[in-house]
Amino acid sequence: MLLITSCSDDFVDVESVDPNSEDFFNTEQEYQDALIAAYDPLQSTYINVMLGEIASDNTLAGGESATDVPGIQEIDDMMHTPVNAQLRDIWSWMYGGVNRTNYIMEFQNKIDFPGKNEVIAQTRFLRAYYYFELVKWFGDVPLAIDKRILFGEETSFDRAPKEDVYALIEEDLQFAADNLPDTQSEIGRVTRGAAQALLGKVYLFQDKFSEAATILEQVVAGPYDLVSDYESIFEQAGENNIESVFEIQYSDEEGAGFGCLQCSEGNVAVGFNGIRNYSGPLFESGFSFNIPTQEVFDAFEPGDIRRDVAILDINSWASQTGATFSTGFEHTGFYNRKYIARVGDLNTGDANLTNPNNYRAIRFADVLLMAAEAHNRKSPSDDNRALVYLNRVRTRAQLPDVTVTGVALTNAIYSERRVELVGEGHHFFDLVRTGRAADEINGFVVGKHELFPIPLIEIQLAGGIWQQNPGY
Repeated sequence: MLLITSCSDDFVDVESVDPNSEDFFNTEQEYQDALIAAYDPLQSTYINVMLGEIASDNTLAGGESATDVPGIQEIDDMMHTPVNAQLRDIWSWMYGGVNRTNYIMEFQNKIDFPGKNEVIAQTRFLRAYYYFELVKWFGDVPLAIDKRILFGEETSFDRAPKEDVYALIEEDLQFAADNLPDTQSEIGRVTRGAAQALLGKVYLFQDKFSEAATILEQVVAGPYDLVSDYESIFEQAGENNIESVFEIQYSDEEGAGFGCLQCSEGNVAVGFNGIRNYSGPLFESGFSFNIPTQEVFDAFEPGDIRRDVAILDINSWASQTGATFSTGFEHTGFYNRKYIARVGDLNTGDANLTNPNNYRAIRFADVLLMAAEAHNRKSPSDDNRALVYLNRVRTRAQLPDVTVTGVALTNAIYSERRVELVGEGHHFFDLVRTGRAADEINGFVVGKHELFPIPLIEIQLAGGIWQQNPGY
């Protein structure tokens, strides 16, 4: 107490060492530091991935009980509301990323240095990535361009039409594609191929099939390829391999707590996906969320080698190894094997919150299937080329070639995307953008559930100037 009292004046008088934001960006290193800060919110997209599966017909919420993380349960049941905490996380964390990129863009012309164009290109890719997540989840969103949204300015940003948001995303990704290298010396930084692949996906989401086919052809041309051993992709040794077009990096060296999940350097979803009270070889326990359904397990064709890599049949595994586990809510006997914890990780801070499993945000297999869809659905279609790309993916899965054309080929591509990418967070948005969600998802209401509600508190903070999404 004496020490605290005697030093109290020092605490009062100390000057902040943090620079005024207007006085930053005076050296190349400060631009690089800000760019690293702009990459950081990518790690918080673990919630986007997990909920992208749970919202679809691929998985159930799971967890300990029907009240375990109510926001996740609501999304699974298509009963989410504007006060859903997990949707607020997506909104605020993605806008945190937007603001960090716009901070760099606001001062992009302050100084010059060699390689600055590439710094801006990486920044613009990241801004596009965050805005794309926002427009996928919420539709029309406030659009800040080359300027931070500062405290007190939130009432001056109305929601922009999603077409305007997509236009900025396209511009950002084209700039990135024109100014990024094909490879990077530092793992995790974006490349030309990542920008082109994401741009192709953005075109698909707008039904711009010819544009998607053109840009995706450039990614198909290289330097990427399918790895021969599908099972290796989702193991630590398979990270950042030749199939990885864009991969979000995670580490097990710095953890966090439930009070700040986005602060973890680890992949939080991995612990949430884990086997409840597990004891046995290879895997570690978790919270048993994001439980694959019997339907998606059965969607794999006989002989498809991907099924047992993507989905763990825990009952079969336990009988083989003697492993033990307990069952949680909505237990199906299946787990998302791609993203559950493996033994041997440091898990610094919390074993369930600090897993080092990278997220394969864009894989070359995804690119091939997007290119197949684009060629099949463009006018005029090129089904022969679409079949080549589809069958490359099927050949690796040790399945026979598809030979159908037209609408039958379209449906074959949709089915292939589901089983190839199960557990990776894409299926809900694939169903929505292709108009199939109401037929596949229980409780899905057309005209409402294509989008998620704007968090109520964000509408209130904006002074009530935003209209809520329809149906909420």
